[in-house]
Amino acid sequence: MSEQIKQLRLVVTAPDYAEAVAFYRDVLGLTEEEAYTSENGSVTILNAGRATLEITDPNHAAYIDDVEVGRRVAGQFRVALEVTDATGTTHTLTEAGANLIAPPTRTPWNSLNARLETPGGIQLTLFEELGE
Repeated sequence: MSEQIKQLRLVVTAPDYAEAVAFYRDVLGLTEEEAYTSENGSVTILNAGRATLEITDPNHAAYIDDVEVGRRVAGQFRVALEVTDATGTTHTLTEAGANLIAPPTRTPWNSLNARLETPGGIQLTLFEELGE
């Protein structure tokens, strides 16, 4: 069955849509693949390497839930991103408005992990693999 799966998309519903798009696209540097705005809201799809990150406003999230489920059901998730410099990226993102929950800390599995809360209220783990 997994051969039929072509993409994993995480959908983030952000109350301040413009702030969240700017944070992920302009500060974090995810590449914009598509963006749409209609009377049903706005959505931007960003390339996140081996996955995409989709940021939507509450109106569009409610619209998609209504289309797919018939009522509002979606929640929020933690996102984990592997970066080349966890300390530097943590600094950059906190300067851009992310709230620091935990600073970069070496884990038992030998990575450097930081936890932030991004615009839109999503918890974000930044991790840097430290090698042997």
